[in-house]
Amino acid sequence: MGLFKILDSILMRIMRPVVVVIGLAVAFMLAAGIFSRSVLGTPVFGLEEIMLLAIMWFYMLGASLASRERSHLTADFVKIFSSNPKVWRAAAIVATAISLVVAVMMVVWSWDFFAFGVERNQKTPVFGIPWWVSQSSLLFASVLFVAYLVRDLIQEIRGDASITSGDPLAEVE
Repeated sequence: MGLFKILDSILMRIMRPVVVVIGLAVAFMLAAGIFSRSVLGTPVFGLEEIMLLAIMWFYMLGASLASRERSHLTADFVKIFSSNPKVWRAAAIVATAISLVVAVMMVVWSWDFFAFGVERNQKTPVFGIPWWVSQSSLLFASVLFVAYLVRDLIQEIRGDASITSGDPLAEVE
């Protein structure tokens, strides 16, 4: 897992600032659009198009970060029904395995979606930005989901007691 940690560290150094910049840009564009429409009485031409592309990447990068940090929403009701840690571990392994299967299906679907966009060469109406620019965010995120779920499954099978959830500064193997 040494190579995974190195790649993950490099990716996080890039992704976190990108998510912040995109988030701030979307907030600014939204405020500018509202100001332009309500105060100036004229819309900003093509603003929604740029915002859509940015929001797709913002959402998918954010979901990838949540997957990495294990801070995504979970419905862990097994601990309510059982006080046996072995049952908890088995439930975690099953849940992660199911999530991994779904994530692999998402990779296949997002690849097909991306390839369709490239093949059709569809573009946005105002700026002519290829639609695959936003569609690639789904593919990128789904590949990261698979990588992090494989990591999680390995840790859960090993019974790693250091598995943390929801701490973005925690070391993740």
